[in-house]
Amino acid sequence: MTKRILLIIGGGIAAVKAPELIRLLRGAGFAVTPVLTKAGAEFVTPLSVSSLAGEAAHTALFDLTHEAEIGHIQLSRAADLLVVAPATADLMAKMAAGLAGDLASTLLLATDKRVLIAPSMNVRMWQHPATQRNLRQLRADGVLTIGPNEGDMACGEYGMGRMAEPAEILAAIHAALAEGPLKGRHVLVTSGPTHEPIDPVRYIANRSSGAQGTALATALRDLGADVTFVTGPATVPPPEGVKVVRVETAREMLLAVQTALPAEAAIFAAAVADWRVANASLQKMKKDGTGQAPALSFAENPDILATVAQMVTGRPKLVVGFAAETENVTAHAAAKRARKGCDWIVANDVSPATGIMGGSENAVTILDDTGAESWDRMGKDEVARRLALRIATALGAS
Repeated sequence: MTKRILLIIGGGIAAVKAPELIRLLRGAGFAVTPVLTKAGAEFVTPLSVSSLAGEAAHTALFDLTHEAEIGHIQLSRAADLLVVAPATADLMAKMAAGLAGDLASTLLLATDKRVLIAPSMNVRMWQHPATQRNLRQLRADGVLTIGPNEGDMACGEYGMGRMAEPAEILAAIHAALAEGPLKGRHVLVTSGPTHEPIDPVRYIANRSSGAQGTALATALRDLGADVTFVTGPATVPPPEGVKVVRVETAREMLLAVQTALPAEAAIFAAAVADWRVANASLQKMKKDGTGQAPALSFAENPDILATVAQMVTGRPKLVVGFAAETENVTAHAAAKRARKGCDWIVANDVSPATGIMGGSENAVTILDDTGAESWDRMGKDEVARRLALRIATALGAS
């Protein structure tokens, strides 16, 4: 069945690449419905775009020929994927704010399909805090991105901001439309460390980078899953194309997890602090000259894994925990699995000599009802890919 791309062409110099993108899409068997913003039509004409697409190019929201049939709703729903190329800073800002003042922004707000953007703008505009804030919001909303690339710009400057090349955008479109065994399945993944405050400037943390959680969320996304990614303040950025929920503390993470449910599978890869400071100060603690360290009182954090694994109603079909150990790894992990009530435990040795915590590789043992299955040491991306396939099998995905 022919897939349809709704291609929104924004008002930037990179719009001149749109004809080549349309040629590639048509050559790959896609149907293309072009939409130009008012500014986009200053760079490429509706006639040229329409000729290449083999369909009328849409430019105005209030087209009297179609609006009696609520044409903008039909356009936004008839496509399999919406692609914005180039996605200007202005278009990104409108999308992040949920504005709908013209045809392009209305289509993006009215759609129930996935959206892929190819940002393109001056390097200073790309680096501006407002644009980066909008980018984070769009990614959190599940919008996919490709690029931008680094290079020379039409304005004479050099840096990040060049739109991805049409061939790169085509590859991203293929990936976005890939049919995977987890298509339509909601999977929850937690990742990264938690930060438990001591005072406004100090906190208790751990060395988790979030790399394994990000890799796992990426692998599940690539199998078609709708992923909610609840992450503490990790050093590895979250993947694109998933719903990102950022938290700081264990209690915030628990609330985010409960809010994200129901899910068919819940994967708890986060390194959650077991304890928090019960008497955290509202002001910065200062030395008093006596040489006495402040007396910190600790309270146990909520057990997120056990809370979800032991739910009476609404429990995910598959609950997977992680056990980061430094000794007696398999024995400690087996005891943890029994205590928490989860289906699987993914155990690993994170003692300093392994370099696993914060590193690029992992060596895991998976414990379930059938026993323990140990994998050789490999890259965290490969661990994630194999684990995602195992999850898909457990969920009965075909």
